[in-house]
Amino acid sequence: MSTAAARPAAGSPAAGVAPGPRSRHRHRPRSRRRQRALRRLPLVPATLLLLLFLGGPIAYCVGIAFTDMRLTGASTTEFVGLDNFRRAFADDGFRNAVVLTLVFTLISSVLGQNTLGLALAGLMRRASRPVRTVTGSLVIAAWVLPEIVAGFLLYAFFRREGTLNAILDAAHLPSQNWLFTLPILAVALANVWRGTAFSMLVYSAALSGIPQEITEAAEVDGARGFRRLWHITLPLIRRSLGTNLMLNTLQTLSVFGLIWAMTRGGPAGRSQTLPVFMYDQAFGKALIGYGTAVALLLLLVGAVFSVAWLRLLRTEV
Repeated sequence: MSTAAARPAAGSPAAGVAPGPRSRHRHRPRSRRRQRALRRLPLVPATLLLLLFLGGPIAYCVGIAFTDMRLTGASTTEFVGLDNFRRAFADDGFRNAVVLTLVFTLISSVLGQNTLGLALAGLMRRASRPVRTVTGSLVIAAWVLPEIVAGFLLYAFFRREGTLNAILDAAHLPSQNWLFTLPILAVALANVWRGTAFSMLVYSAALSGIPQEITEAAEVDGARGFRRLWHITLPLIRRSLGTNLMLNTLQTLSVFGLIWAMTRGGPAGRSQTLPVFMYDQAFGKALIGYGTAVALLLLLVGAVFSVAWLRLLRTEV
């Protein structure tokens, strides 16, 4: 046998030469897929727990919303399709709750908490350290109180013999039963008092991130007061503004304990927002199926607000 025939072919493994480019590229996708799978493996337990304890109850509630389930008085549960949703849109109480929910959210979240939180954040940047400490402590103390405790405190403040009327009487100003004459305004102001701290913290962090050079240049150019706020500050903190609006709106839509402790949705349904209306239908009147359908509609309202604020977040400055 000749020497050339006995010698291994060039490029073969026997010749001690590394595999060609095609062989290397063939193994790379497999190794990358294996690495991705290994990186995602620790997420599997958390995903399963979320599906079990979050996705499971949500799916169960969605199923109940299409039935006539009751707490009492019915031995069987039947599928009724969209009847609960049709009933909701034909119900005067539901329409009243939708309007009051929008009013409550507009006053307490969009106008109250955001505006007051931004004002406090701006004022505290210029205040001395003792003033910042005292103000911050008072505002945050209201935020950390449990909702039901804050509700009873504000009930004592707004009721006919409460603190607000005592102050008005001492100042020789007209007083009234605020929880009877203006119940939705009273509970909205109570929610402003309780939730402003979160907005103040968010805006304090956002304002501290504005470069000092921009502020000084605006002052040199004569932009002060409202002009500087509108043309300089708000555009620079737009993303924080949108995030805070979204979180505050979702939190305000779900407020129940505060309103229930102060007015229980009364008088005559004049402070009955969607969470209170849902509770009354599901547990007061034992209409679990109908109350769950109202809860899904409340979830839809929150989704609409979330989409609006997310579009604001995506807007370029």
